[in-house]
Amino acid sequence: MSSEYKYHSKFWLEEPEPDNPFAAKSCYCQGYDVYGQILKNAGWFEYLLVMFRGERPSTSCTRLLETLAIALANPGPREASVRAAMNAGVAGTNHSSALMAALAVGAGQYGGAQEVVECVNAWKSCGTDFDSWVRALTDPEKREHADIWLPMEHAPGFDPNGDVTPTPVRQVLNQLSELGPGDGALRWLKEHREDLERLVGYPLAMSGVAAAALVDLRLNADQASMLYLILRLPGAAAHAIEQGEMGWKKFPYYGPGVELEPSADSRPNASSEAGGCRDA
Repeated sequence: MSSEYKYHSKFWLEEPEPDNPFAAKSCYCQGYDVYGQILKNAGWFEYLLVMFRGERPSTSCTRLLETLAIALANPGPREASVRAAMNAGVAGTNHSSALMAALAVGAGQYGGAQEVVECVNAWKSCGTDFDSWVRALTDPEKREHADIWLPMEHAPGFDPNGDVTPTPVRQVLNQLSELGPGDGALRWLKEHREDLERLVGYPLAMSGVAAAALVDLRLNADQASMLYLILRLPGAAAHAIEQGEMGWKKFPYYGPGVELEPSADSRPNASSEAGGCRDA
């Protein structure tokens, strides 16, 4: 085969079918046979970490990523990337447009993937040294940012429009910190959350919790950003589909506040079995 047709990858290898060079006979991810080994022996989140990190993760790491994925799966209709997907859904456009809208809006510096990048870079620079965090969070010049991004107008990982830490943010931080390493970012963030919030003047955001979890998973800024975008797509997709079915007359236009009218199916069900799935 001519060298111009060869691809180069450190984590992926394919062997072609003998009678069809355009089809793969076998695929290897980090040396593991994807369809002969991983498919029957690994779970989705274990496979993701093998793909991104290059090594088989521990059970605790896999559980941490799975729990983070649940926390991020649906940011809800108050979140800008989900609203973008809902706009696409109600407009009747194709499904890929809804997902691309969510990705585009969810890539920014306010609760988006670029904010996660800033946070991961801050963890790389500051570690668990409180004085370093004081300098990083209070001095914008200390924050690294790519040329295409303007300097952030708020401390990364915190919500400049909030007054108190939202209950889900505290719940997710508490749960993830139990799964993270004892000397990791999540445990340190839980211990110093209130001090950091007093320092910046506003509460911790879900992006800040997610970044700490991705740091504990030993992912770099690029890997963390990509996974953060991916893990938030399910909710955007579900809301886009639902809004397309309901139509524009029930679209929640912006007003003084966002009011969600619960249906019979969306109200809390105390009798549902936790941890199980039931047929409709």
